[in-house]
Amino acid sequence: MITASPGARITSPALADWRQLWRDAITDGRELLDLLQLSHLADRLPAADAGFALRVPRGFAARMRRGDAHDPLLLQVLPQLAELDRVPGFAEDAVGDMAAREAQGVLHKYQGRALLIASGSCAINCRYCFRRHFPYGDEMAAAGQWRHALEHVRQDTSITELILSGGDPLSLATSKLEELSQGLADLPHVTRLRIHTRLPVVLPERIDGPFVEWLRSLPHQKVVVIHANHANEFDADVDAACTRLRDAGATLLNQSVLLRGINDDADALIALSERLFAAGVLPYYLHQLDRVQGAAHFEVDDARAQSLMTSMRGQLPGYLVPKLVREVGGDPSKRAL
Repeated sequence: MITASPGARITSPALADWRQLWRDAITDGRELLDLLQLSHLADRLPAADAGFALRVPRGFAARMRRGDAHDPLLLQVLPQLAELDRVPGFAEDAVGDMAAREAQGVLHKYQGRALLIASGSCAINCRYCFRRHFPYGDEMAAAGQWRHALEHVRQDTSITELILSGGDPLSLATSKLEELSQGLADLPHVTRLRIHTRLPVVLPERIDGPFVEWLRSLPHQKVVVIHANHANEFDADVDAACTRLRDAGATLLNQSVLLRGINDDADALIALSERLFAAGVLPYYLHQLDRVQGAAHFEVDDARAQSLMTSMRGQLPGYLVPKLVREVGGDPSKRAL
């Protein structure tokens, strides 16, 4: 159990094994609110988590401020009644994933790159997730030793970069990832492996010795794109995980989502870029919200987003300013704003 003295941040449990930490995640909104001394908000929780279960590692909850109903980490994971609203213009498949399906668990949207839905599991359920309605039961690239996914890549020699996504690909055991790299051994046209993952931020213990050794052993160029939306998501454990990834030869980038009430503030975005760089991570994308049903209350209008970017450019060196983009189904690339 998480414990803390009044006025202090919650301290996380000292559990070494990431699998045990995963199993010990908070899955009940009332428990999370009780831990944060916000039990009076329990009547605002939707029934059955609005059809999208709450899940948050205790170490991530440890970075939330007690007694603060507007904590930017809490708001990313706490179910809201607004998720039940059916809002015009918001869809279950917000970015045209299913139209880009080429094989089991394979999305092929952009020239030279294929994305594998490696897993349907995440250590944390972010309420704005654009794949909160995705049919993971039918679309898993890791099924059958990645056979269908790798066959598609084998037949298309224009694919030079493989992107592991999900869910979170690092929810898979390292032995399962080793199956993938063995399958890539006879695909010389694939020269770059990119991993999109939130685990180094929300469950940094996942970046353990066996995983680091696997990553280091890969002959490919390696890019790890982490996902953090606020500077408060970082602590010493996250810094250490980022260091281990860099030591394994990975280039580290970050993608964020612009979220109303969480990071739609120039100071918050500037602090995030500075904190990323302190951890050895370069800002990559700042996404306008993917318009998925259940997440409309997070949306920030384009004019506000562009004003925030102007403020960032005026106060940060260019390499710390992410690209403001929107993903539009059918476009050949992310759409710059």
